[in-house]
Amino acid sequence: MDSLVTRLPEECIAEIVSFTSASDASRSSMVSKEFKTAAENDLVWERFLPLDYQEIVSTAVYPLKFATKKELYIRLSDSPLLIHGGKMQSFSVDKKSGRKCFMVAARELLISWKGCWEYKPHAKSRFPEVAYLISIGWIHIQGKIKAQMLSKNTTYAACLVFWLERMDGLKSSQTVIRFLNDQLEPNMSKNKQFEWRETGKMAKMRGDGWLEIEMGKFYSGCGDDGEVEVWLTEINNTYDKSGLIVEGIEFRPV
Repeated sequence: MDSLVTRLPEECIAEIVSFTSASDASRSSMVSKEFKTAAENDLVWERFLPLDYQEIVSTAVYPLKFATKKELYIRLSDSPLLIHGGKMQSFSVDKKSGRKCFMVAARELLISWKGCWEYKPHAKSRFPEVAYLISIGWIHIQGKIKAQMLSKNTTYAACLVFWLERMDGLKSSQTVIRFLNDQLEPNMSKNKQFEWRETGKMAKMRGDGWLEIEMGKFYSGCGDDGEVEVWLTEINNTYDKSGLIVEGIEFRPV
């Protein structure tokens, strides 16, 4: 292919490609050898990574080795990275958009009736321990994440990641998402607003062997302070929850 574009210096083509997306960059590499070389450039994949990726990667439990920024991008999109000690959170990037995705581990969640649960390893979990329901009863699972950790100007979904033999075992559960901000004006409620309230969700199978229920969606704006809090409550169908295992709550872009 011979055109004015392919005659440009590699740095110029790389600059152009960097304003697209990871999937577009991969497709453009098939246009010509010039585009293929430019699409491998670190400049391109640096743009696709979150602005604070270096700070996040520096907190990884195990050192992350990579030769190129493209390799780093692919690793972060394919394999969640355990961060901050590995017991509480994992980090990954969305393969299409490069936006940040976090999972808060079961150990970090507020789970009511602690005596009804025990924590131990699970072969399919990314975390050292997950939560096992050992006594049938009501459940209330609550998690939160700092809004500043999330990608800006992005719609997120919060999903409970779990395992249960019956995919409809939590269908009567109620889920709530709300935004908490300690910096609000004195005459405003600390619980700024309820973003989402739902019931009757069915579980879906994930690619990693777990199930998930979407607890709701919310918008991460530019410069939001405070925390996003989510919870799931189930007080019906007591025996349908037998064998429930909770891995965590995932916050991912949609």
